[in-house]
Amino acid sequence: MPNYNRCAIAFERGEGAHAFTADGTRYLDFMAGIAVNCLGHAHPHLVEALKRQGEKIWHCSNIFQIPDQERMAERLVAATFADTAFFCNSGAEAVECGIKMIRKYHDETGNPDKFRIICATESFHGRTLTTIAAGGQDKLTDGFGPDVEGFDHVAFNNLNEMRATITDETAAILIEPIQGEGGITPATIDYMRGLRAVADEFGLLLMLDEIQCGMGRSGSFFYYEQAGIAPDIMAVAKGIGGGFPVGACLATEAAAVGMRPGAHGSTYGGNPLAMAVANAVLDIVLEPGFLDRVGQTSKRLHRRLEELVADHPKVFEEVRGVGLMLGLKCVVPSADVVARLRDNKMLTVGAGANVVRLLPPLIIDDSHIDEAIAILDLTARQLESGDG
Repeated sequence: MPNYNRCAIAFERGEGAHAFTADGTRYLDFMAGIAVNCLGHAHPHLVEALKRQGEKIWHCSNIFQIPDQERMAERLVAATFADTAFFCNSGAEAVECGIKMIRKYHDETGNPDKFRIICATESFHGRTLTTIAAGGQDKLTDGFGPDVEGFDHVAFNNLNEMRATITDETAAILIEPIQGEGGITPATIDYMRGLRAVADEFGLLLMLDEIQCGMGRSGSFFYYEQAGIAPDIMAVAKGIGGGFPVGACLATEAAAVGMRPGAHGSTYGGNPLAMAVANAVLDIVLEPGFLDRVGQTSKRLHRRLEELVADHPKVFEEVRGVGLMLGLKCVVPSADVVARLRDNKMLTVGAGANVVRLLPPLIIDDSHIDEAIAILDLTARQLESGDG
């Protein structure tokens, strides 16, 4: 089915921050499968965990106890705001679980008429019918109508619009703390704190979508920590599996009050293979000093990108983002920059607002930054000279 506009490159293997085609051509991977391969390619600890579990049991259904799933949930609960976790296979499923939980919560607590969720414009929460309605962008919903009812959209980073949109039917707020697809736009710390205050004032649940910015990518385990707040519900995916399809919906016990046996489920979610790899990812990401190194690396990369933008004002306009979730807003079409970078053996991905996303694995070091800046500089000079 032609859902993807694929480029004519096939990768045979990967190693750390590099991917290789069958003929041995090496690419610097600053895309990481769109923020999925958080520990790079073929990380030995993840490979060993997958091999070891593959020789034991792959799948058994959530009808039975899955010890590694329980261990994963306990570790996430210990490291976050959450009291409970549901495992699935993707970010869209994690968001769907959260949306269902929001409606169930209000029904359970005597407010069944509260079902509407306020989201931000330019947001992206997945590609199911419900999550494209939550995203609200025309490019996602066109041709798939009628839209799933229950979502209102306000400007990102604008608390006045948020407050003005609340009605007696409003049940929750759903926000990406750093908009990825929308153009690498971080929520301000004041906005994040304001969201928590608004939710508390009006009796709403606060749900965050940290699918792309979570699992250390922002420089903290999750971005909400930097604002000193806690959500009621949070969707997690991408980096949590390091390349294996894993999603999770985390919640407080109060928010999950209606999620009893039979309320929700997943055939594959949290199966032994997925949990073996996800626990191995946690081993590394929660290792003392790992997130500190991500923070230090991101500052070095951000500084070098600022210098790059200053050197090439006809190509790049500004650096955006937090941690290792960075974006270059372009003067020239960002699609041209992504294509030329690929020609120069560096992988990136575009976003809204004419932005090129830089989402390297969290394990990069100075040598990878030097390599990236050299390719970006070469690409900018080629575009400036008209060789683009």
